[in-house]
This record gives sequence, structure tokens and C-alpha cells, in this order.
Amino acid sequence: MDKMKLETWNLTSKNVEKLEALFPNCIIEAKGEDGRLKKAVNFEMLRQMLSEDAVEGEEVYDFTWPGKKAAVAEANKPTRMTLRPCPERSVQWEHTQNLYIEGDNLEVLKLLQESYLEMVKVIYIDPPYNTGNDFIYKDDFSASKEEYRAQGLFKNTDSNGRFHSDWCSMIYSRLLLARNLLARDGVIFISIDDHEQENLKKICNQIFGEGNFLAQVVWERAYAPVNLKKHFSESHDYILCYAKNVAAAACNGLPRSSEANQRYSNPDQDPRGVWKAGDLSVGPVVASKVYEITTPGGRKVLPPNGYCWRLDKKTFQEYVQDNRIWFGPQGNNVPSIKRFLSEVKQGMTPMTIWKYKEVGHSQDATKRLKELFENRAYFDYPKPVELIKRCIQLYADQESLILDFFSGSGTTAQAVMELNAEDGGERKYIMVQLPEKCREKSIAYQDGYQNICQIGEDRIRRAADLIAEQYPASEFDSGFRLFQLDESNMKDVYFTASEYAQDLLPDLAFNIKEDRSEEDIFFGCIIDWGLPLTYACKTEWIDGCKVLNYGKDALSACFSEGMTECVITYMAKKHPQRAVFLDVRLKSGAQKRNLLEIFNTISPQTYIKVV
Repeated sequence: MDKMKLETWNLTSKNVEKLEALFPNCIIEAKGEDGRLKKAVNFEMLRQMLSEDAVEGEEVYDFTWPGKKAAVAEANKPTRMTLRPCPERSVQWEHTQNLYIEGDNLEVLKLLQESYLEMVKVIYIDPPYNTGNDFIYKDDFSASKEEYRAQGLFKNTDSNGRFHSDWCSMIYSRLLLARNLLARDGVIFISIDDHEQENLKKICNQIFGEGNFLAQVVWERAYAPVNLKKHFSESHDYILCYAKNVAAAACNGLPRSSEANQRYSNPDQDPRGVWKAGDLSVGPVVASKVYEITTPGGRKVLPPNGYCWRLDKKTFQEYVQDNRIWFGPQGNNVPSIKRFLSEVKQGMTPMTIWKYKEVGHSQDATKRLKELFENRAYFDYPKPVELIKRCIQLYADQESLILDFFSGSGTTAQAVMELNAEDGGERKYIMVQLPEKCREKSIAYQDGYQNICQIGEDRIRRAADLIAEQYPASEFDSGFRLFQLDESNMKDVYFTASEYAQDLLPDLAFNIKEDRSEEDIFFGCIIDWGLPLTYACKTEWIDGCKVLNYGKDALSACFSEGMTECVITYMAKKHPQRAVFLDVRLKSGAQKRNLLEIFNTISPQTYIKVV
């Protein structure tokens, strides 16, 4: 009977396995920090395998900084942390497909690797801009595990000797993990300003590939100059956009505006509907497309000097027969091609300058957020909902999963709900935010909010109520399941039993922390098995024991003491794909054999593990 690992995969080992499949001669054995042999990469041999010539030391083009290697190593390290469910603080826990997760996004991204691998269609993030006043994650990778967990945020001022390096390390490790979650046709949008735009673009080129760069959008975030500025008043931010695989990504385009559609008319009452005239001439000259056209009114027309007609003579006559050429109301105008609105691509190709009249500006976003909170200002410079909606609309479909792991005030969640209310979609979101404490002198703290997460969660609730008022006929998902990042549910002995004297192990058999519930353990197993976190949960009481069921048949668990054969048989008859039990509850080898025999007889396909 296998034991639950309750620890995320070591991504370094996974990468070594992939290399071994391609270049087995580049894999060697080496001693790890614990003195044990492990597989490692002979990088000199790998370089040789990837070069046509004999390899010697050479200079290479690379973007690096102090701490980059440590950031990569930290992204690849497994974590034993877990996500604890909080149904009492959730909204519509049983039915919602949305997630709100409180905790360090680096650890959360690690925990989501199996459950949401290549499942996210669009990522939008608004990370700290590193202006010298920002608080960023203090990723001191040289610290011990306990010290690292306690680090939290620190103010990254420009007097810090690693000002840019610390920011680059922070964003690099998180983007490495985020890329794994993107679907093959997924896209990431990242807001940034001039402080780190250059570095961020180089980092994204490395992580996503320079060939997967889609655009660097300029967003007009301000509508009026700040006259106190000495040189220039910055009126824009950037949004970097990268695809996971540019060949697979498909842009939906922007919805056609009423202004664009008003350019179409139907002066000749064509049954195909409204159209607008398109130029028939084009350059440079193609000799076979230079010919004289006689209009219905008898006028003879040639293309302008240096130009030719778009159509050859035969195709032009076919267009005339199909009433696709317009000669004007009197039949004597220079001919033009009728372009029907019904045949035009419905999604307009987006340009790389987004005006505030189209997607909003910072001041308007601040005003609207204040209105949600009864004219109380809790956030500086939130992003407009319309801005995030545009990002989502461009590359997501109506059932896509959207991720924001710097979720802040929760704008992305509101954008997803609004889109669903508008078009009946079933988009889902995952919001991740560190519960950064509110300053005691802040308005938010005085109003009872202890941290940013509490504000974000309340904003989602309030926004859902507002959207429901605006779209009373819509049945959009207004809920979210809330989880909190925490240390492992298990005591250290669970992971390091071999380090304890054998005579002490019976006293340490119950290796679950005292403050953890059965639901905590259950969701720890769900994450370990790589299942999504939004399946339906059902609790049943069988013969005095609590049985937890997840999804239609994804997982069944019983952690109760005194579990009887009746309980085991009942669980097996449900034919779950997976089943998990507490090892300490199976007090003898005979009990374990009996459990396995029951499942092998009734539900042999069930994969059984113990905690």
C-alpha cells in the first residue's frame, strides 16, 4: 500500500529525466548534499552534444544578475506546504468553480503544478513595479526553510545594493512556475512601467522564448499631465504579452465597435446586407492587371499611374456579374469593391496602443473601486476592470481558466464575472494574494480590514452583488472557494522517519498536527494526487465513521478511528478511482490485508494510498 508523498515534485529531477531521454550519455551519478548518489548532468558533454564543432570556453550573450541561479533552484525545489480549505469564509463553496488563495504565490504556484498543469488559458499579473517604494517578496534563498517562510515582504528601496537583482529573482522564479500552468495555446499579460520593463522583457524572452513574444502594449493610464514633474509627466504603463506557443495561440480580436459598423451602408439594397466600398487599385504595378474598364455610364477608366487593379480582367468580370463592384449611384464613378459586413472578420485586430477612452485610466479605476466600498479608498492605482477584460477577451474562450497570482484588490475576478454576466460564459478564475498586513494608520485598518486579502475578498463579494443588479437575468458564478497556504499537515516525523530511533516510532505513529481537521488532510491528499480544487465535496456517515467523497468518483477517504469492514465495503462499492486512509487507523497487517482484499474484490481499479 503506497504512502502519500504530500510534497510537490522536485522539478530539477524531472528536468534531468527529460534530458536523459534525449541524451543518455550526458547523465552521470554524483553525490548530493546528503551524501547519497543521484543523477546529474554533465554540462560539458551536453554542450558538446548540441554543438557541431569541438566545444571550448567561449563568450555568450546572456542576461544574468546576482542570485539568478538561486532563483532557478528555488523554483525547482519541492514544497511540503499545503492549502487549508476555509468553507466558512468562502462564497457558495459547494457550487463555485472559482478559487481565492491566501499565501506566498511562489509556494502556491508550486502546489498548483500538478492540479493545473497546462490548464490556464490566460494569466494576467500586476507585480510590484520596483519604483523604490514597493514591497516585494523577500526571497533570500540562502536562508533556512524556517527562516525563508517567515521572510514575507520587504521594502525594496534603490539604496539596496541588489535593488534590480532582488526584483529580477523574485519575478523570475514565479514566471518559471507560471509557464508550466499555461495551456499550449495560453497567453500571459504582465503590467509593468519603465522601472523594470527592460529587465522584465529580457526575463520573459528567456522563460517563454523570444519567438513567443506577441506585443508590448502601451496603456494610456493618465489623461492629464502632472505639472509638478521636472521633465516629463508619464502617462502610460506597459503590458507585456507572451504566448506559451505562438503557433498555437489564437487571437479572438476585439469586438467590432458600433462606430466601425456605422461605416457600412446599403445604397443599392443588396440582399447580402450592408457593405462599404474598398479601393480597387493597388501598387506596385502588375502588368497583367493594368487594363481599361468601361463603366455602365460609358466612362473609360484606367488605374492611377504606378498602380494596377487588385483583380485580373477575368476575376473583375466575375465580380461584376456577382454585383460586387460599385460604380457609384450614377454608374460613372471609378469602380470599387463592395466589402460586406457579413463577410468581414468579426474580431478586430488589436493595436498596441490602448487609449484610456477604450479601457479606462487609473483615476477612473480608483473612483469606481471607492464606489464599491462606499467611497472609501483602500488601494492606490488599481487597474481598470475594462483593461483586464480586454486582455481576457483577446485570448480566452467562454470556458477558460484565468489566473492572477498578484491579485491585489481582485480586479481580475471582477473582470471575469462581468464577462460571464455579459455573454453567459463560464470562465473561471484563480486569485492568489499574500495576506500583506494593512498599516495601522490606514483607512482600511480603521475600517476593520487586517490585510489585503480581506479587502480583495470583500471586493469580489461587493462586485458580484453589483453585477447581479446590472444583469438580473444572468446566472454567472459569483462565488469562490477560499484556501489558506500553511505549513504541512504532517509532523516532521512523517517525512524523516528514518532519522528517528526505531523504538520511538510507535510513540510518534500519529504524525498529523493536532490543529488539523480531516478536511485539511483530505485537501492535502487532493493536491498530492494532482486533482483540481473545485470538485464537489460530499460527507457521509457510515457505521459511525466519516467518509469524504470528492467529485463523481475521483477520491474517497476515511480517517475515522474504529473504521469497520462495513465502511470499507461501502466505499469500495462506490468504485472510486482513488481511496486514502490513515495508516495509524490500520493497526495491524491483517487489517491492511483485509482492506486491500475488499477493494481488490469489489473495485480492483481503485488506487489506494495511506497517510
